[in-house]
Amino acid sequence: MRNLSIYTGIHITRVIAITLLAVTLSFITTGCNENNDSVSATSLQKGRPSPVEPLDAVLASMDTTVNACWGLKVNKMPDDDIQKLSVNPPAGRLREIFRDSNYIHYAAGKQLGINPIIDLDDIWDIKRDLIKINSCADFYVDTLHHSYPYLVPEAANLLHEIGRSFNDSLKARGGGRYRIKVTSMLRTDQSISRLRRVNRAAVDSSAHRFGTTFDICFSFFIWDGPDVNRSQEDLKNLLAEILWKLRQQQRCFIIYESRRSCFHITACPKNFIKPEPPVCQDNEDL
Repeated sequence: MRNLSIYTGIHITRVIAITLLAVTLSFITTGCNENNDSVSATSLQKGRPSPVEPLDAVLASMDTTVNACWGLKVNKMPDDDIQKLSVNPPAGRLREIFRDSNYIHYAAGKQLGINPIIDLDDIWDIKRDLIKINSCADFYVDTLHHSYPYLVPEAANLLHEIGRSFNDSLKARGGGRYRIKVTSMLRTDQSISRLRRVNRAAVDSSAHRFGTTFDICFSFFIWDGPDVNRSQEDLKNLLAEILWKLRQQQRCFIIYESRRSCFHITACPKNFIKPEPPVCQDNEDL
């Protein structure tokens, strides 16, 4: 009985601690407001509670509410009555076209983003705003197992622009109710360690650590209901067309990740100067 009382007391203490930390961390705002626009975060409140909970518990305790409509998805794309979509993707194999090396992504992320989150104390020392990214009209945020739905404002705005351009292009070319699917965003050292347990190819020097980088799936698109049915290949090429234009404008860096079926995208800071390449480079599983 005594052990049960001690256990109950510890459990209540942990619940109170998580609640207090969640309230303190409410400075991070949602990534889509009613107009689907990115909104900036308020400043971190002065003072901090004691770091009594693991970092993952703190981040997981934050509000994850999404618009019920935009958070829904159908786990299958229609495969009948497919209509051809007019697309103009860059010429050549996408894997050869989108191959900005990891060291470029890392350097851009380091210049533009936050300091990597290694432990709980790092949350209180974040010098930049982070924006909470929720599913909305521009995109769908998949269940994130090894990352958290936060980006710096420049990356959040880039993601919204990609989603809107995708939707606008579909509408202008005959219709189709589809959205892009985001599969990874901000990673911490802890989440990278977890990822490496199931994917040894995942690298520690990932630009995801800076809140500047996100992954968009190209093997599946969110179908939002009956309209004009499109093929996955056409939608993938439409997304590639949009990304190539942004890449040409030096708005972002992109890697085509064939193993994970996604475009790995890092927002590019202004006046960015590419560093010299290292001896070894690896673009897979970033």
